[in-house]
Formats: sequence, C-alpha cells, structure tokens
Amino acid sequence: MAFNPNNVLMQDAKTGSVPVEEGTLVLKEFMTKSVVTQLAKYEEMDKTEKIFTYLASGPGAYWVGEGERIQTSKAEWLTAKMVSKKIGVIIPVTKEFLRYSVKDFFTSMQTPIAEAFALKFDQAALFGNGSPFGEDVSIFEKIEKSGNKVQLGSLGNLYKELNGVISLIEEADKDPNGFTTTRRFKQPLRGAVDDKGTPIFNDPGAGATNSALGLPIGYVNSDSWDYSKAHLLTGNWDYARYGIPQGMEYSISEDATLHTIAGPDGKPVSLFEQDMVALRVTQQVGFMTLAEDAFAALTPAAEGTGA
Repeated sequence: MAFNPNNVLMQDAKTGSVPVEEGTLVLKEFMTKSVVTQLAKYEEMDKTEKIFTYLASGPGAYWVGEGERIQTSKAEWLTAKMVSKKIGVIIPVTKEFLRYSVKDFFTSMQTPIAEAFALKFDQAALFGNGSPFGEDVSIFEKIEKSGNKVQLGSLGNLYKELNGVISLIEEADKDPNGFTTTRRFKQPLRGAVDDKGTPIFNDPGAGATNSALGLPIGYVNSDSWDYSKAHLLTGNWDYARYGIPQGMEYSISEDATLHTIAGPDGKPVSLFEQDMVALRVTQQVGFMTLAEDAFAALTPAAEGTGA
C-alpha cells in the first residue's frame, strides 16, 4: 500500500521525507518570512550545486547613418557556481503529537519550521553570521570589500544619508531596488524629511509595502539583524541569488538530550525524562552574491555624535 500522510501516524513514521504538499507550504511560508528570499533572485536548483551564467554588462547600441554598417558590441556573460548547504531545526514537542497523522503534524509545525529557517538563513545571507556559504559571500561582507558605507549622522540628516547610500550603488552603474532593515528603524524613517520638509517615508497601511525615496522596504526579524554593523542595507538584489534544491527530510527522537536549549531547571532537556519528543527537519538552501559593488549600508553613528 502506498504511503498516505493522511492515514499514517507520526509514531509509525518517525523518519522520512516531509510530504510534498506540506513541505511546499513550509517553504512558501519560509520565503515570505525571509527578507532575503523576498528581495534576492531565485535560481532553480535540482542538485546541490548549480553552474549558471548571468549578464554582467549588456551590449551597446550605436547611431547609424543611412547605408552604414551597424557596429557590434559584445555582452559580458560570466559564470557562477552556487552550492547549497544543509539547514536544520530541532523542535521539542509533547508526546501527544505522535498521535497526529503525518499530514496534520507538519501542518501544525509549518510556522515554527519556517520561522526557524528564515532566521538562520537571513543571518547568514545578510551578515555572514554563522554562514556555511564561505567567506565574502554575504551582503555585508561584499559591502566591507567595496567600502560602500555611509555613517548615520555623518551628513546631518537621514534623507541625505539614505540618498548617499543609494548613490553609492548608482556610481557603480547599478540601480538599487530595495531597502532592508528592522522595524525598530521605522521611527527614524518616519521622521526623515527632504530639503523641502516633505517626509521621505511612505506607509500605505493595510499591510502594504512601506517605501522610502521610491524604494520598497523589507523588514527583517530583529534576531536576524546585526545592529553593530548596519542600520539599513540596500542594493540591486538581482546580484543576490538563492536556490532550494530538494525536499525536506525529518526524524523524530524520543530519547535524545538537547544540549542547545535548557529546561526550567537550567539543565539540557532530556526527552526521555520529560516525556517529550523532538522533531528534526533538514533542508538544502543555496545562496551567493555576484558583485561587490551592488550593495551599500547605512552604518551606526560614531560614538559621541549623539545620532
């Protein structure tokens, strides 16, 4: 008889692949909670490695007189290789969850899994914190190499500083297409005005996307953000790519000791002693950046400036 996640209980299927329908829902929620997946460009991946080409600079056009031969120019295509890495989450739950069907179990676990994946992925992709993708891959590491940084308070007001951040991308002949920051930075954005006293922050309300200086703003979970490095990032996010090559796999343990979390007594959680189970879910995710000069940051004010 074929496996049917609607009929099989978790206690009878403690390892395996997350059912396709439920796995797809988890990934969709992950992609809405991660700011990087909202801004970066998606690359189809059917393996853990993908080699692809991208247009680094396009062909030029020329004025042509009647009867003249049209000049030709060569577009610059470059090759990149994206390698996915395994991301995993362990969620302790009560033993009653073993009586759920596989389908119902992963439906109920959809949001915790997606939030955990989004948190770790954004930390790695934005700032390189805990990143498995190697050095100089994250957005901020590229900014460090290019020097595309404007310090908060350095130009006298936030409008000029955001304009300066944007201009750093434009100087590289690229168009920035989005900001990312945290919700705690909304207050300074709301108070920022241009030289004519017009607010630069737009909040349409009703869940619509905020914008500033014509660019949409994607908000990151504050736990994913490194405040010591930046208040806000921007760039041409087409130069950031991500991919998800295969389905999720899971395993359930009833007797492990979880050393990365502590119980009420401050000691590691013993599933056997506390009559609990732990769900481990893993997924492959790839990420890479294609240019050093495609991103810029608004960095913290210098100490003593009061900004």
